[in-house]
Amino acid sequence: MPSYPRPHFDRSHSWLSLDGAWDFRADPGARHTADAADGYDRRITVPFAWETPASGIGAHWLETAWYRRTFTVPAHWAGQRVVLHFGAVHHAATVWVNGTEAVRHEGGYTPFSADVTDALTGPGEQLLVVRVHAPADQRDIAHGKQRSMPRDDYDGVCFTPSSGIWQSVWLEARPATYLAALRLRPAEGLAGLTVEAVVRGPHTADAVLRLRVRDTATAVETGLGPDGRVRTELPLTAPRLWSPRDPHLYHVEAELVSADGTDRVTGHTGLRSIAVDGEALYLNGERLFVRGVLDQGYWPETGITPPDDTALRRDLELAAEAGYNLVRKHLKLEDPRFVHHADTLGMLVWAEPAATGRFSPQSTEAFAAQIEPMVERDGNSPAVVIWGLYNEEWGLDWDLPGDPAKQRAVAAAYDRLKALDPTRPVVDNSGWTHVRTDLLDWHYYDESAASWAATVAGLLSGERDDFPVKLGPDYVVRKKLAVPGLPLRGLPHLNSEYGGGFTGLERAWHLRWQTQELRRHDRLAGYVYTELYDIEHESAGLLDFHRRPKDLAGVDPADVNAPTTLVLDVTPVAPGRDLLTAEREFGVEVRVSHHGAEPVAGELHTDWTAVYGAAPADPGAAVPGCRAEAKPYVLGAPVAVPAALPEGWVSGRLHLALVVDGAVVARTALDVDTRTEPHIGDDPLAL
Repeated sequence: MPSYPRPHFDRSHSWLSLDGAWDFRADPGARHTADAADGYDRRITVPFAWETPASGIGAHWLETAWYRRTFTVPAHWAGQRVVLHFGAVHHAATVWVNGTEAVRHEGGYTPFSADVTDALTGPGEQLLVVRVHAPADQRDIAHGKQRSMPRDDYDGVCFTPSSGIWQSVWLEARPATYLAALRLRPAEGLAGLTVEAVVRGPHTADAVLRLRVRDTATAVETGLGPDGRVRTELPLTAPRLWSPRDPHLYHVEAELVSADGTDRVTGHTGLRSIAVDGEALYLNGERLFVRGVLDQGYWPETGITPPDDTALRRDLELAAEAGYNLVRKHLKLEDPRFVHHADTLGMLVWAEPAATGRFSPQSTEAFAAQIEPMVERDGNSPAVVIWGLYNEEWGLDWDLPGDPAKQRAVAAAYDRLKALDPTRPVVDNSGWTHVRTDLLDWHYYDESAASWAATVAGLLSGERDDFPVKLGPDYVVRKKLAVPGLPLRGLPHLNSEYGGGFTGLERAWHLRWQTQELRRHDRLAGYVYTELYDIEHESAGLLDFHRRPKDLAGVDPADVNAPTTLVLDVTPVAPGRDLLTAEREFGVEVRVSHHGAEPVAGELHTDWTAVYGAAPADPGAAVPGCRAEAKPYVLGAPVAVPAALPEGWVSGRLHLALVVDGAVVARTALDVDTRTEPHIGDDPLAL
């Protein structure tokens, strides 16, 4: 049984999945018509894009195609309206039922539906036909990371296009007067829920809406306003807050009774607040440090569609296992079950729409058209704590600081989103120059550990307001944090893309040292590492494309991303040679970075393995006199730790652990080499 596709607006008591095998015909010249019965020479599996192996088609750069299937309306739906739903179709869809045009829709990432009751021909089979046009030139439409032809400027980091029906198709039955929206938000003070319901239909004026919070005594009955809308409060006794530690959800059952019958919908949300206060983020009034990872939502055989519901949930679990508390779903409105699983697992989400490819009136309109559907579809989710908009000026043609028209487009998108949802922080143009934003984030990639540390320190100390971006082998530009007039201080700073290295060994080295440098700075509000898994030609992941672990040279991402970590006062030289010393005996200063609610204090332990060795299960021996501590969100004072390479070793990995009441709460490592002459690949800036 397939999973119900729309869990935040659940009418699953009355639905029928249309996923599965459909008839398919390619239409390269766009010559066919809806009533043509011939040419359907293949079968396609919905909802997989026609480029993918899972679809059974594997057609590339096909711009137009037709889908066809029959369906039978369940007999017990008699007397109700039958509504056809599409989760997402890339890019432009026209839908006919029994030869009657039911709906047209443009926008490859947003849902749409149509009441098809009047097109039905009585009992028995009904004919459903869908024409999809997916232009190869995607530059003026929202397409995210799909490749365009002609190419986008960012083609090198784009992937195989995903055309056609790529999210579920299904039918629902509802009365003629029905619930059109059920918006759930935490009430002020987190003492209950605020509900906004929208009702449509011929008998709205006399309809009665009953709301009940499942498994509680809270229930309300109310009439509707003249516009079919109602806003009401659902107070809760002993409210239980939603958080990553306790992802408790409240389910609101809505029953609408009218002369047309009874409509029932269930929604869910969690009681939580997300707030910006100065340079810090707060979740439920507690300081939040974002430990995030980029997730672009691609799979090897299925493209932008997950192979099944389990795969969506598994990606969130893999992120959590790597120590992350947030997933940035990149340039894609993901299947709505993704945020549903994030709600249940307690994983925070940064959500953002798909990018366009150049700046034009058409692209600006196409980008903005995604904003309201994004908030309407996913706004009930407590997991979504950040809304994103543009990314690195994609769709803005790279001259945002110098072009007032582009600045107006960014500001307008921000204003539109904040008007729809003032409860969450919004990022206007992630990573590069900001125009109007709630968070100052930057994307900084650098293969040099020394210049990485220096640039991060300069950005967070306020000594600099720009950073280098390598756009080509010999082309580096300096990106300003913001246009003139936007405050560079007083907002939370996040490094929301970073990482480096081509091999697993190199990536693990950068993950360990770059993340450490971010943890060194108390004013930082968080980071987003690039990325969780490889995609096609892009090998930046901690996992491969099939979500299998890579060789990370003994580095455990869960240690790197732990709430409590160890920070070494070392500028590392190169993978396998973090510290060069002519003597076996040396010392290293160790600090504690702690993002917990209470102070932490414990003993430092050390042990040795070969270079690239994984941390031993036992933390090793306590170092006499080496007690380290830290207050929450304040980097601890340095503790000098003496060490010596084991007799006869010329190199090795020193493992350091912070042990509190017998439990290891933080780990790191240092690769030490007594061969002090430079090696090929060493960082010259660090020598």
